[in-house]
Amino acid sequence: MFIVEARDLFKSYPRPDRKGETFNAVDGVSLNIETGEIFGILGPNGAGKTTTLEMLEGLTDIGSGDAIVAGLDVKTEPYKVKQRIGVQLQANEYFDHLSLRELLRLFTALYGRAQAPETLLAHVNLLEKANAKPAKLSGGQKQRFSIACALVNEPQVLFLDEPTTGLDPQAKRNIWDLIRALNAKGMTIVLTTHNMEEAESLCGRIAIMDHGKIIALGSPRELVASIGVEHVVEFSVDGGAQSLDAKELAAIEGVRDVRAENGVVRMQVTALHSAVPALLAELVRRGIRLTELRTHSATLEDVFVTLTGRHLRDG
Repeated sequence: MFIVEARDLFKSYPRPDRKGETFNAVDGVSLNIETGEIFGILGPNGAGKTTTLEMLEGLTDIGSGDAIVAGLDVKTEPYKVKQRIGVQLQANEYFDHLSLRELLRLFTALYGRAQAPETLLAHVNLLEKANAKPAKLSGGQKQRFSIACALVNEPQVLFLDEPTTGLDPQAKRNIWDLIRALNAKGMTIVLTTHNMEEAESLCGRIAIMDHGKIIALGSPRELVASIGVEHVVEFSVDGGAQSLDAKELAAIEGVRDVRAENGVVRMQVTALHSAVPALLAELVRRGIRLTELRTHSATLEDVFVTLTGRHLRDG
């Protein structure tokens, strides 16, 4: 059963660099999200992830297309949709003179709910900070508190927009643990991220976005399998990548793709055990000295590079 359904979502904005022209921030996005899953939207900054979420949440008008969330049409019943969802934004502003306990009392009253602030704070491991002001929280604590605020109406769907951006590794892991715990209780969670490790770790299914479009959709394993390689070999040589012939490297058995970037050669291979010895033999034959060599199993980053020719971090 789908709790979120989107069909051909479009959203256009004026181009800041060309007067009178527009660009599609979201360009025909369609997706179905199942009840109880953690669904990720992965892509670089500017891919259209946040705009897509804001349309599903009813925070931004839908340019064209349709969206159904928790059985409600977002276009015609946006206020009812907001009663059934929780939203954690990239940045939040609070009444700084109120404590966390007082803020949660305010938010629960606005929703007409009777949830105890202490219960919500315990959910996100912030009970000891009940009397603290938001300004006194660390980055990770602020993110957990923003999730607590998103839970005041006991939402059917929780939307998280870049929930761990800017956090240190431990704070990031704490947020991941919280997301898993909420999902284990049956909550559907939709999150955006440009962190492929986060997407692989948390999400059952992922939509990869670029330039406003979904360019791939599936489980992390399915997406990695779709590029037909198991490993990636990256290496550098004396004289730089320009001293190598990409066609000769591509002819090595098991090599599927060869790219050079910033002096580093990147090969996608199907069989590491045969491709690396063949590569080393080729370098020896040509008298080229290897200066660096590393390998890794194929990841979502490699999927994005294969599909776009760019890295996720490049935006």
